[in-house]
Amino acid sequence: MPDGLAALRALGIELPPNLGFLFSGIRFLSGEKAVDACFPRGKGIGVRRTLLHQVLLDEASRLGVDMHWGARVTALGRRMTMDGRPVESKWLIAADGQNSATRKWAGLDRGKIRRRRFGFRRHYRVEPWSEFVEISWSDRAQMYITPVASDRVCVALITGDQHLRFHDGLRLFPAVESHLQNAIPITHEQGALSPSRQLDKVYSGNLALIGEASGSVDAITGDGLSLAFQQAVVLASAMRNENLSAYQSEHRRIAQLPRFMAEVMLAMDGRPRFRNRVFSALTANPVLFERMLAVHTGALAPLSFGARSAASLGWHLITA
Repeated sequence: MPDGLAALRALGIELPPNLGFLFSGIRFLSGEKAVDACFPRGKGIGVRRTLLHQVLLDEASRLGVDMHWGARVTALGRRMTMDGRPVESKWLIAADGQNSATRKWAGLDRGKIRRRRFGFRRHYRVEPWSEFVEISWSDRAQMYITPVASDRVCVALITGDQHLRFHDGLRLFPAVESHLQNAIPITHEQGALSPSRQLDKVYSGNLALIGEASGSVDAITGDGLSLAFQQAVVLASAMRNENLSAYQSEHRRIAQLPRFMAEVMLAMDGRPRFRNRVFSALTANPVLFERMLAVHTGALAPLSFGARSAASLGWHLITA
Protein backbone atom coordinates (compact mmCIF):
# COMPACT_ATOMS: atom_id res chain seq x y z
CA MET A 1 0.00 0.00 0.00
CA PRO A 2 1.22 3.60 -0.53
CA ASP A 3 1.79 4.20 3.19
CA GLY A 4 3.91 1.04 3.36
CA LEU A 5 6.01 2.25 0.44
CA ALA A 6 6.43 5.62 2.18
CA ALA A 7 7.70 3.83 5.30
CA LEU A 8 10.14 1.85 3.15
CA ARG A 9 11.44 5.08 1.66
CA ALA A 10 11.95 6.39 5.20
CA LEU A 11 14.19 3.35 5.72
CA GLY A 12 16.17 4.28 2.60
CA ILE A 13 14.64 1.69 0.28
CA GLU A 14 12.97 2.54 -3.03
CA LEU A 15 11.39 -0.46 -4.72
CA PRO A 16 11.97 -0.47 -8.50
CA PRO A 17 8.59 -0.37 -10.33
CA ASN A 18 9.54 -3.42 -12.44
CA LEU A 19 9.88 -5.51 -9.26
CA GLY A 20 6.12 -6.10 -9.32
CA PHE A 21 2.89 -4.56 -10.60
CA LEU A 22 1.81 -1.01 -9.78
CA PHE A 23 -1.88 -0.82 -8.87
CA SER A 24 -4.02 2.31 -8.65
CA GLY A 25 -6.40 1.55 -5.81
CA ILE A 26 -8.92 -0.86 -4.30
CA ARG A 27 -12.14 -2.33 -5.67
CA PHE A 28 -14.80 -3.99 -3.48
CA LEU A 29 -17.24 -6.45 -5.08
CA SER A 30 -20.29 -8.16 -3.62
CA GLY A 31 -22.70 -9.94 -5.93
CA GLU A 32 -23.65 -7.48 -8.68
CA LYS A 33 -22.44 -4.44 -6.73
CA ALA A 34 -18.97 -2.94 -7.08
CA VAL A 35 -17.27 0.21 -5.82
CA ASP A 36 -13.69 1.33 -6.34
CA ALA A 37 -11.38 4.25 -5.67
CA CYS A 38 -7.85 5.27 -6.59
CA PHE A 39 -5.30 6.13 -3.95
CA PRO A 40 -5.15 9.90 -3.42
CA ARG A 41 -1.35 9.76 -3.23
CA GLY A 42 0.76 7.53 -5.45
CA LYS A 43 0.23 3.85 -6.17
CA GLY A 44 0.63 0.55 -4.42
CA ILE A 45 2.74 -2.33 -5.67
CA GLY A 46 1.91 -6.01 -5.81
CA VAL A 47 5.15 -7.95 -5.41
CA ARG A 48 6.16 -11.53 -4.70
CA ARG A 49 7.38 -11.83 -1.13
CA THR A 50 10.55 -13.63 -2.24
CA LEU A 51 11.54 -10.67 -4.45
CA LEU A 52 10.82 -8.17 -1.68
CA HIS A 53 12.88 -10.21 0.78
CA GLN A 54 15.84 -10.17 -1.58
CA VAL A 55 15.71 -6.37 -1.88
CA LEU A 56 15.64 -6.03 1.91
CA LEU A 57 18.49 -8.52 2.37
CA ASP A 58 20.62 -6.78 -0.27
CA GLU A 59 20.13 -3.43 1.49
CA ALA A 60 20.94 -4.92 4.90
CA SER A 61 24.12 -6.50 3.51
CA ARG A 62 25.09 -3.20 1.89
CA LEU A 63 24.81 -1.55 5.31
CA GLY A 64 27.13 -4.14 6.85
CA VAL A 65 24.69 -6.55 8.48
CA ASP A 66 26.06 -10.09 8.92
CA MET A 67 23.60 -12.90 8.20
CA HIS A 68 23.88 -16.24 10.01
CA TRP A 69 21.61 -18.53 7.99
CA GLY A 70 20.59 -21.79 9.59
CA ALA A 71 21.96 -20.86 13.02
CA ARG A 72 20.16 -22.42 15.97
CA VAL A 73 19.15 -19.78 18.49
CA THR A 74 18.13 -20.83 22.00
CA ALA A 75 17.43 -18.95 25.19
CA LEU A 76 17.48 -19.76 28.89
CA GLY A 77 16.01 -16.90 30.83
CA ARG A 78 17.66 -13.79 29.38
CA ARG A 79 20.77 -15.64 28.15
CA MET A 80 20.86 -16.31 24.44
CA THR A 81 23.05 -18.74 22.53
CA MET A 82 23.64 -19.21 18.82
CA ASP A 83 24.79 -22.68 17.80
CA GLY A 84 25.61 -23.26 21.47
CA ARG A 85 27.80 -20.14 21.83
CA PRO A 86 26.73 -17.31 24.20
CA VAL A 87 25.76 -14.09 22.44
CA GLU A 88 26.09 -10.67 24.05
CA SER A 89 24.17 -7.73 22.59
CA LYS A 90 23.15 -4.21 23.48
CA TRP A 91 19.78 -4.73 21.81
CA LEU A 92 17.80 -7.82 20.87
CA ILE A 93 15.06 -7.34 18.27
CA ALA A 94 12.66 -10.24 17.78
CA ALA A 95 11.15 -10.39 14.29
CA ASP A 96 10.25 -14.08 14.36
CA GLY A 97 6.60 -13.91 13.34
CA GLN A 98 3.19 -14.41 14.90
CA ASN A 99 4.29 -17.59 16.73
CA SER A 100 7.38 -15.85 18.12
CA ALA A 101 9.39 -18.10 20.42
CA THR A 102 11.35 -15.07 21.60
CA ARG A 103 8.15 -13.36 22.73
CA LYS A 104 7.28 -16.40 24.84
CA TRP A 105 10.62 -16.77 26.63
CA ALA A 106 10.78 -13.01 27.21
CA GLY A 107 7.43 -13.14 29.04
CA LEU A 108 5.73 -10.78 26.56
CA ASP A 109 3.01 -13.17 25.40
CA ARG A 110 0.26 -11.56 27.47
CA GLY A 111 -2.47 -9.79 25.55
CA LYS A 112 -5.71 -10.29 23.65
CA ILE A 113 -6.51 -12.34 20.58
CA ARG A 114 -9.67 -10.71 19.29
CA ARG A 115 -10.21 -12.95 16.28
CA ARG A 116 -8.59 -15.86 14.45
CA ARG A 117 -9.20 -16.31 10.74
CA PHE A 118 -7.59 -18.46 8.09
CA GLY A 119 -5.75 -17.36 4.97
CA PHE A 120 -4.82 -19.30 1.82
CA ARG A 121 -3.02 -18.12 -1.29
CA ARG A 122 -1.86 -19.28 -4.70
CA HIS A 123 -0.25 -17.57 -7.70
CA TYR A 124 -1.53 -17.95 -11.27
CA ARG A 125 0.01 -17.10 -14.63
CA VAL A 126 -2.60 -14.87 -16.22
CA GLU A 127 -2.68 -11.26 -17.36
CA PRO A 128 -4.16 -9.02 -14.63
CA TRP A 129 -7.67 -7.93 -15.60
CA SER A 130 -7.79 -4.84 -13.39
CA GLU A 131 -5.64 -1.90 -12.30
CA PHE A 132 -7.05 -2.40 -8.78
CA VAL A 133 -6.56 -4.90 -6.01
CA GLU A 134 -9.99 -6.54 -6.01
CA ILE A 135 -11.65 -7.76 -2.82
CA SER A 136 -14.71 -9.92 -3.43
CA TRP A 137 -17.14 -10.70 -0.62
CA SER A 138 -19.34 -13.72 0.04
CA ASP A 139 -21.22 -14.92 3.10
CA ARG A 140 -18.31 -17.17 4.13
CA ALA A 141 -15.11 -15.46 2.99
CA GLN A 142 -13.31 -12.69 1.14
CA MET A 143 -11.10 -13.24 -1.89
CA TYR A 144 -8.24 -10.90 -2.80
CA ILE A 145 -6.84 -10.59 -6.32
CA THR A 146 -3.49 -8.78 -6.36
CA PRO A 147 -1.57 -8.33 -9.63
CA VAL A 148 2.11 -9.09 -8.95
CA ALA A 149 3.50 -8.95 -12.51
CA SER A 150 2.30 -8.23 -16.04
CA ASP A 151 1.50 -11.93 -16.46
CA ARG A 152 0.52 -13.17 -13.00
CA VAL A 153 -1.78 -12.55 -10.05
CA CYS A 154 -1.88 -13.62 -6.42
CA VAL A 155 -5.22 -15.08 -5.31
CA ALA A 156 -5.85 -15.09 -1.56
CA LEU A 157 -8.81 -16.44 0.40
CA ILE A 158 -9.50 -15.20 3.94
CA THR A 159 -12.20 -16.83 6.03
CA GLY A 160 -13.39 -17.43 9.56
CA ASP A 161 -14.63 -20.89 8.55
CA GLN A 162 -12.01 -23.41 9.68
CA HIS A 163 -13.45 -26.05 7.33
CA LEU A 164 -13.29 -23.96 4.14
CA ARG A 165 -10.31 -24.55 1.86
CA PHE A 166 -8.99 -22.69 -1.17
CA HIS A 167 -10.48 -24.89 -3.90
CA ASP A 168 -13.99 -24.88 -2.38
CA GLY A 169 -13.68 -21.19 -1.54
CA LEU A 170 -12.97 -20.33 -5.16
CA ARG A 171 -16.40 -21.66 -6.10
CA LEU A 172 -17.98 -18.97 -3.91
CA PHE A 173 -16.70 -16.35 -6.38
CA PRO A 174 -17.87 -17.28 -9.90
CA ALA A 175 -16.46 -14.10 -11.49
CA VAL A 176 -12.97 -14.84 -10.14
CA GLU A 177 -13.30 -18.50 -11.11
CA SER A 178 -14.16 -17.40 -14.65
CA HIS A 179 -11.05 -15.19 -14.90
CA LEU A 180 -8.90 -18.12 -13.74
CA GLN A 181 -10.53 -20.72 -15.98
CA ASN A 182 -7.53 -21.01 -18.33
CA ALA A 183 -4.90 -19.66 -15.92
CA ILE A 184 -1.93 -21.83 -14.98
CA PRO A 185 -1.17 -22.26 -11.24
CA ILE A 186 2.51 -21.49 -10.68
CA THR A 187 2.76 -22.03 -6.91
CA HIS A 188 1.35 -24.55 -4.49
CA GLU A 189 -1.50 -23.54 -2.23
CA GLN A 190 -0.23 -22.23 1.11
CA GLY A 191 -2.14 -21.34 4.25
CA ALA A 192 -1.67 -19.61 7.59
CA LEU A 193 -3.60 -18.25 10.53
CA SER A 194 -4.56 -14.57 10.39
CA PRO A 195 -5.03 -13.56 14.03
CA SER A 196 -5.92 -10.14 15.39
CA ARG A 197 -3.56 -10.01 18.37
CA GLN A 198 -2.84 -7.07 20.66
CA LEU A 199 -0.05 -7.44 23.24
CA ASP A 200 0.14 -5.67 26.60
CA LYS A 201 3.82 -4.83 26.00
CA VAL A 202 6.18 -4.99 23.04
CA TYR A 203 9.47 -4.52 24.89
CA SER A 204 11.25 -5.59 28.07
CA GLY A 205 14.70 -4.37 29.08
CA ASN A 206 16.84 -4.32 25.96
CA LEU A 207 14.48 -6.57 23.96
CA ALA A 208 11.83 -5.32 21.52
CA LEU A 209 9.31 -7.13 19.35
CA ILE A 210 8.57 -6.04 15.80
CA GLY A 211 6.32 -7.13 12.95
CA GLU A 212 3.83 -9.90 13.66
CA ALA A 213 5.88 -10.95 16.68
CA SER A 214 4.62 -7.71 18.25
CA GLY A 215 0.94 -8.30 17.42
CA SER A 216 -1.09 -8.33 14.24
CA VAL A 217 -4.22 -7.06 12.53
CA ASP A 218 -6.50 -9.10 10.31
CA ALA A 219 -5.11 -9.65 6.82
CA ILE A 220 -8.18 -7.97 5.34
CA THR A 221 -6.49 -4.59 5.91
CA GLY A 222 -3.46 -5.40 3.73
CA ASP A 223 -1.39 -3.57 6.37
CA GLY A 224 0.92 -6.29 7.73
CA LEU A 225 4.11 -5.22 5.95
CA SER A 226 3.25 -1.53 6.23
CA LEU A 227 3.00 -1.86 10.01
CA ALA A 228 6.37 -3.63 10.21
CA PHE A 229 8.11 -0.94 8.13
CA GLN A 230 6.56 1.88 10.19
CA GLN A 231 7.54 0.10 13.41
CA ALA A 232 11.12 -0.21 12.14
CA VAL A 233 11.35 3.56 11.69
CA VAL A 234 10.18 4.39 15.23
CA LEU A 235 12.14 1.50 16.80
CA ALA A 236 15.37 2.80 15.26
CA SER A 237 14.64 6.21 16.77
CA ALA A 238 13.92 4.70 20.20
CA MET A 239 17.17 2.70 20.10
CA ARG A 240 19.11 5.80 19.07
CA ASN A 241 17.66 7.62 22.09
CA GLU A 242 18.02 4.52 24.31
CA ASN A 243 14.36 4.71 25.26
CA LEU A 244 12.27 1.68 24.30
CA SER A 245 9.27 3.03 26.24
CA ALA A 246 8.92 5.56 23.40
CA TYR A 247 8.70 2.62 21.00
CA GLN A 248 5.85 1.18 23.07
CA SER A 249 3.73 4.32 22.73
CA GLU A 250 4.55 4.80 19.03
CA HIS A 251 3.83 1.14 18.33
CA ARG A 252 0.37 1.52 19.87
CA ARG A 253 -0.28 4.70 17.87
CA ILE A 254 0.72 3.10 14.56
CA ALA A 255 -1.64 0.14 15.09
CA GLN A 256 -4.71 2.18 16.09
CA LEU A 257 -5.99 3.03 12.62
CA PRO A 258 -5.40 -0.43 11.03
CA ARG A 259 -7.20 -2.07 13.99
CA PHE A 260 -10.11 0.33 13.60
CA MET A 261 -10.31 -0.22 9.83
CA ALA A 262 -10.20 -4.00 10.33
CA GLU A 263 -13.18 -3.80 12.69
CA VAL A 264 -15.07 -1.58 10.23
CA MET A 265 -14.52 -3.98 7.32
CA LEU A 266 -15.12 -7.15 9.32
CA ALA A 267 -18.45 -5.79 10.53
CA MET A 268 -19.66 -6.97 7.09
CA ASP A 269 -18.19 -10.48 7.45
CA GLY A 270 -20.95 -13.06 7.84
CA ARG A 271 -23.67 -10.38 7.85
CA PRO A 272 -25.10 -10.41 4.30
CA ARG A 273 -27.97 -7.99 4.96
CA PHE A 274 -25.69 -5.42 6.58
CA ARG A 275 -23.07 -5.90 3.85
CA ASN A 276 -25.72 -5.33 1.20
CA ARG A 277 -26.72 -2.07 2.89
CA VAL A 278 -23.09 -0.91 3.06
CA PHE A 279 -22.50 -1.67 -0.62
CA SER A 280 -25.75 0.09 -1.55
CA ALA A 281 -24.62 3.13 0.42
CA LEU A 282 -21.14 3.19 -1.12
CA THR A 283 -22.34 2.68 -4.70
CA ALA A 284 -24.91 5.45 -4.21
CA ASN A 285 -22.15 7.82 -3.07
CA PRO A 286 -18.71 6.61 -4.30
CA VAL A 287 -16.98 9.67 -2.77
CA LEU A 288 -17.51 8.04 0.63
CA PHE A 289 -15.40 5.07 -0.44
CA GLU A 290 -12.72 7.42 -1.78
CA ARG A 291 -12.53 9.20 1.58
CA MET A 292 -12.49 5.91 3.51
CA LEU A 293 -9.58 4.69 1.37
CA ALA A 294 -7.77 7.99 1.96
CA VAL A 295 -8.17 7.51 5.73
CA HIS A 296 -7.04 3.88 5.48
CA THR A 297 -3.80 4.79 3.69
CA GLY A 298 -3.00 7.75 5.96
CA ALA A 299 -3.63 10.40 3.30
CA LEU A 300 -6.57 11.78 5.29
CA ALA A 301 -6.82 12.09 9.07
CA PRO A 302 -9.77 10.13 10.53
CA LEU A 303 -11.27 13.31 11.98
CA SER A 304 -11.11 14.84 8.50
CA PHE A 305 -13.58 12.23 7.25
CA GLY A 306 -16.03 14.77 8.57
CA ALA A 307 -19.45 14.82 10.13
CA ARG A 308 -21.04 15.39 6.72
CA SER A 309 -19.47 12.22 5.27
CA ALA A 310 -20.41 10.19 8.36
CA ALA A 311 -23.97 11.53 8.27
CA SER A 312 -24.22 10.77 4.53
CA LEU A 313 -23.04 7.20 5.08
CA GLY A 314 -25.48 6.77 7.98
CA TRP A 315 -28.38 8.12 5.92
CA HIS A 316 -27.60 5.79 3.01
CA LEU A 317 -27.37 2.83 5.39
CA ILE A 318 -30.80 3.68 6.79
CA THR A 319 -32.44 4.19 3.41
CA ALA A 320 -30.63 1.44 1.44
